[in-house]
Amino acid sequence: MAFAPFDITGKVALVTGGNGGIGLGFAKGIAAAGGNVVIWGTNESKNAAALAELETFGTQVAAMQCDVSDSEQVESCFDSVLADFGRVDGCFANAGIPGGGPHFDELPEEDWRRMMSVNLDGVYYTFKTAASHMRTRAEAGDPGGRLVGTTSLSAWSGAPRSVHYASTKGAMNSMIRSLAVGYARWSITAHTIMPGWIDTAMTEGSFNNDRFVDNVLKRVPMRRWGVPEDFSGLAVYIMSDASSYHTGENFLIDGGYWLF
Repeated sequence: MAFAPFDITGKVALVTGGNGGIGLGFAKGIAAAGGNVVIWGTNESKNAAALAELETFGTQVAAMQCDVSDSEQVESCFDSVLADFGRVDGCFANAGIPGGGPHFDELPEEDWRRMMSVNLDGVYYTFKTAASHMRTRAEAGDPGGRLVGTTSLSAWSGAPRSVHYASTKGAMNSMIRSLAVGYARWSITAHTIMPGWIDTAMTEGSFNNDRFVDNVLKRVPMRRWGVPEDFSGLAVYIMSDASSYHTGENFLIDGGYWLF
């Protein structure tokens, strides 16, 4: 018999950027543990492929096309989630675009604005909508909720050609700490998940570079890249009642890279 506090049967999770990579890892873990899942993504074909995988777990699942940088789309899609699922117990703000580019003084303003619109404004729109729903529900006598943001080691370490990307991730770390304190009274917890080097479509270019692999992999004490499935169990823990008194955490999932 499973440990009862880890039972998430009937709980509903929303995962932005849930049609691949770490987001799909979150979604698959939650669905496998009995939770219902809605994924948001901008690519219809990726949404459909991810939905087909999630449907194999037998829980209620859905995929929606949503650009989180558009506040009206976020509100409309969230309303659709509530219409179909009745509630949202956990919101994983995982959608984002990658960094990289020229030196900071050569970075075009449009690249900076685009990064902010997706990786930071998108989190703001998503969390604001989810937090409002969770607080309203709590004030009506049904407390609880989870706000989870996917950040990056670049929030801590120097990222010389990804200043715009790192800035959004550092801001998200601060945002989550504030939310953890501000919403605790309603039993709403908030966490960041900070991945190391994870084998996803976003890192494909780096991992196909022999020089990069030779320089970086030997710095990972576990001697392997992370995979999306490494995030599945963590998503279940966060969604479960077992984590109800745990808030404001920065979960570092990097195979020991930062320590070494």
